[in-house]
Amino acid sequence: MKISDMQRYDSSKMYEAYDRWPEIAQENYFSQDLEKIQFKNMEHIVFAGVGGSGTIGDVISSILSKTNIHVNVVKGYLLPKTVDRNTLVITTSVSGNSKEALTILQNSKKSNAKFLAFSSGGKMKKYTVKNKICHYEIPEIHSPRASFPCYLYSILNVLGDIIPVKKQDVRESISLLMKTRKEISSTNMTNSNRALSLAKWISGFPVIYYPWGLHSAAIRFKNSLQENAKMHVFAEDIIESSHNGIVAWEKKSKIKPILITGRDDYIKTKERWRVVKEFFNLNKIQYKEVNSPNGSILTKLVNLIYLLDYSSIYSAVLSKTDPTPVKPIEFIKSRI
Repeated sequence: MKISDMQRYDSSKMYEAYDRWPEIAQENYFSQDLEKIQFKNMEHIVFAGVGGSGTIGDVISSILSKTNIHVNVVKGYLLPKTVDRNTLVITTSVSGNSKEALTILQNSKKSNAKFLAFSSGGKMKKYTVKNKICHYEIPEIHSPRASFPCYLYSILNVLGDIIPVKKQDVRESISLLMKTRKEISSTNMTNSNRALSLAKWISGFPVIYYPWGLHSAAIRFKNSLQENAKMHVFAEDIIESSHNGIVAWEKKSKIKPILITGRDDYIKTKERWRVVKEFFNLNKIQYKEVNSPNGSILTKLVNLIYLLDYSSIYSAVLSKTDPTPVKPIEFIKSRI
């Protein structure tokens, strides 16, 4: 693949937005002048958003998984019944027009929970201004999915006193993003580009296996391959799949397994990976393994998402597909 191929098929230059991810992350955490939120006695956080906005909730849910804060990620219209005055509801819609997030936001009229909203404007901004709800206007970078670092790091910035993420971990995550970019960006079209190599390997119907702690990166990869490369993709938790999905491999198929593994996966999960790989090898089933980098959970997830997202762009270009248009999504939105 050549840069001319990227320019030809990626007509909106999505790859250029991804090449700027490290700077976008750095600016929105360290440079952006955003008012900090200091709610006290927060015992429950609800992240409401779909698509690219939903990924942010998944990532922060993973970050908070070892704290005493209960987290729900809502990718629909209804709030959990457990919402109370010690709950913070964060609605995110990059466009500002996602009906699911707007519906959740409208619960503010009948709930004693605290509400925040993040969007680039749209109906969400109008609603928050009218109803005096705290709103942060964050610009869209190319598309909702490409805006991921802009929104994630802005939210970590605003919620710095609530979400226990050390500045050292944020710096580490951005520093590694810069190193990852040198390897996977459009400036390196060689065999050393892991994202490009993965894209060349992907064919047929990928099934992504993941451990619970890395589910946000795996689900995001599934979503990105579907939106960018227009592929049918599956994603399964490796432990759960060992009790059902693994049986399907008794029959030959065009499905290609991709294993998203962590260097510090739980010891029992590492054992499961070993057994599953042994099964694949014995049955001559080719698979691809993508290992998370070292570092904090933020560093792991952000850099995995960066690598896998870029691979989905390369997959699109390799199949001569423009990654930006999402006409079926636009069709559904026009009917609701």
